[in-house]
Amino acid sequence: EAKSGYQIKVVAVGTGKALTMGREGNADVLLVHAPSAEEAFMDGGYGQERFLVMHNDFVIVGPPDDPAGAGGMSDPVAAMIQIANSNAPWVSRGDDSGTHKKEKAFWQQAGLTPEGDWYLESGQGMGATLQLASEKNAYTLSDRATYLFQQENLALDILVEGDETLLNIYHVMTVNPEMWEHVNNQGAREFANFLISPETQEIIRTYGVEKFGQPLFFPDAEK
Repeated sequence: EAKSGYQIKVVAVGTGKALTMGREGNADVLLVHAPSAEEAFMDGGYGQERFLVMHNDFVIVGPPDDPAGAGGMSDPVAAMIQIANSNAPWVSRGDDSGTHKKEKAFWQQAGLTPEGDWYLESGQGMGATLQLASEKNAYTLSDRATYLFQQENLALDILVEGDETLLNIYHVMTVNPEMWEHVNNQGAREFANFLISPETQEIIRTYGVEKFGQPLFFPDAEK
């Protein structure tokens, strides 16, 4: 804001809702993390520009005693099959967010349709979903950053991590002004350029290190 003179109104919603806002002309710029859905958005003519910003990763978290025996498995799909077969509780965001889209893709790869008493949907954001999983002694898929922020208040451990399929990539997209004339295209482009600028990328590179001993995100704009 200080650099551009524009005021930013942040609307924090999951990626699915964010893309809907963009398609309906109710946002100027989107920061999202569901590449296939983003590509469909761009292919549909709703987006003008799309830039790679940063990445972190997803993790599967669950009870420290790991009743399903999923801990230490490197393949998240195999771990989720193990959890489903054991009927251990699983909490899904169920909100069409980027995280929920990733979870659904994993279940599809597993050849499973999760249903039954063991499968719960929070219909809420990541923080509330983690809290519910902790209360229910359940497993869930989370982005690492949100888990680290709440870790002290959760009875959950990271059990599955590190596989390349758990990569969580963020892009910034400006909404196409030819689709919606009222969008603030100049402001959107200023914000996108701010996110991919060397100064902001350096902030991203070190964010979280002091508190958590590791960065919460890794800058990607130069790739």
